[in-house]
Amino acid sequence: MPRVYDAGMDILELVKAALALFAIVDPVGVIPIFLLATQGYTLAQSHAAARIAALTVLGVLTLFTFAGGSMLMFFGIRLAAFSVAGGLLLLLLALSMVQAHVSPQRQTRDEAVEAEERDAVGVVPLGIPLLAGPGAITHVIVAASAARGEVLHQVALLIPVALVALSVWLAFRAAPVISRRLGKTGIHVVTRLMGLIIAAISVEMIATGLGKLFPGLLA
Repeated sequence: MPRVYDAGMDILELVKAALALFAIVDPVGVIPIFLLATQGYTLAQSHAAARIAALTVLGVLTLFTFAGGSMLMFFGIRLAAFSVAGGLLLLLLALSMVQAHVSPQRQTRDEAVEAEERDAVGVVPLGIPLLAGPGAITHVIVAASAARGEVLHQVALLIPVALVALSVWLAFRAAPVISRRLGKTGIHVVTRLMGLIIAAISVEMIATGLGKLFPGLLA
């Protein structure tokens, strides 16, 4: 039986995808790192780094939205198994965020040191792996793979990706103002709240994946 199109449900799913992706990318939580990475930059250079970071997020997440499902098929990985693995990865990220730390899944110490020697901070480490890191990539792959065969739904997933990339650009452009208004404590509070949301998302991913891998397990 063909799928009945439900515009209301699709819009709701897109809103949920956008909010989840925003929580995972967490551009506000990355503002201190952006300010540190662009220290000594002119205003024009800082804005250029913000633009490059946003475009990197847009490009990377768009790529995995369309190519992620094919990659899973190529390696013979079931979506349910990837959902469990991705959920565990997101849970590790969430635990670090709740403690207001930069998760090793987003950036290792070696990458942080190497970043200080690079000029293209908008691409590395800001765009990859801090923003469009394993957590965000996992999320778009799972969302796109769940909609596999529904071209319009897959294309619609670009809306949350574009909105999150826009939020990155706006947050980094306004980074000095946001940093002054919120302070380190305020930014840590936002990061912890995002961490709690990601923890809930990760548990749902793990439960859904386990339910499909072992149908009788969660009955």
